[in-house]
Amino acid sequence: MRRLSYLFHTLVVSAVLVSAAAAEKTQILLLAGGPSHGPGQHEFRAGCILLARALNEQSGLNVNAQVISGWPEDESVFDGVDAVIVYADGTKVIRDGWEKADQLAKSGVGLMFMHYAVHPSPEEGEKYYRPWIGGAFETGFSVNPHWVADLETLPNHPVSNGIDGKIRAYDEFYYNMRFPKDRSHVQDLATAVPTKERLKRIINLWTPEGYAGIGKKQTLMWGIERPDGGRGIGFTGGHYHHNWAIDSFRQLVLNAIVWVAGAEVPEGGVESLPITEDQLNENIDDGGKPFERLKIPNMEELMALPPNPWFTPEEHAEAEAKKRAARAKQKEKAKAK
Repeated sequence: MRRLSYLFHTLVVSAVLVSAAAAEKTQILLLAGGPSHGPGQHEFRAGCILLARALNEQSGLNVNAQVISGWPEDESVFDGVDAVIVYADGTKVIRDGWEKADQLAKSGVGLMFMHYAVHPSPEEGEKYYRPWIGGAFETGFSVNPHWVADLETLPNHPVSNGIDGKIRAYDEFYYNMRFPKDRSHVQDLATAVPTKERLKRIINLWTPEGYAGIGKKQTLMWGIERPDGGRGIGFTGGHYHHNWAIDSFRQLVLNAIVWVAGAEVPEGGVESLPITEDQLNENIDDGGKPFERLKIPNMEELMALPPNPWFTPEEHAEAEAKKRAARAKQKEKAKAK
């Protein structure tokens, strides 16, 4: 009888210890937007799955990362969460939960927005983004060129842990974010310098400020520690899915996620296994149609891409006007047939 009592006591204690250990896990929620581009671009869900797998299965950290598509219908999933990561088109995910997200921020929950998700309206940027993460993309001021960047991380900051040297990647790295006039509390976690040779594609959102920023250091990842005790991060990269196969690029983002969640980033950085080509092609939003298989990025080939043929805002506007006129002419011809 005593033995049975002892065994029961041992089982109860073990259950309590296991429960306590689970409760101590850093809880991370990744909210992925839906497909909007062709396969290999804006792969929000596939990217979140790769990051969550690295955190849960490879990092060796006491974390639990969960991926949800869109804003969750059941907001109880936010109970006990330490960080929310939004990787989506603009505000398509967060707009379904502005007030809830604001409550989370004010309670000390970390918030991180990646790529297009850093782009709210000017009003939303002022009301939410700057208090939450310190800055945001602003139409008519910020720019979105595709370029080869050599990212330098902030020395002696946890996001830099384990990263040796610069991180080279070809991406749609937005720059010239709108920060508050007093940005002394905003840390430049990763920066790079755009040059005419590195700017491979200048598209729709091009401004005089973007042109003036060529040759100057630009902030591509930034972070704040908020008065509420929480942390916030914005990261402008993440357009091309294949960049997750760049070990240092992936480690920078994993470090940032762990830091924004309030957990300790290992001295050697958050560990993850190299991503294979097969893994890179998992969960791609292909719409059920065949697509060209994604490959591990070849930086020599990407560096060799010709630079954009125009650079000034005036030249860009003129070229875009010609494109629009040509498209309109094609439509008129099609209607006439």
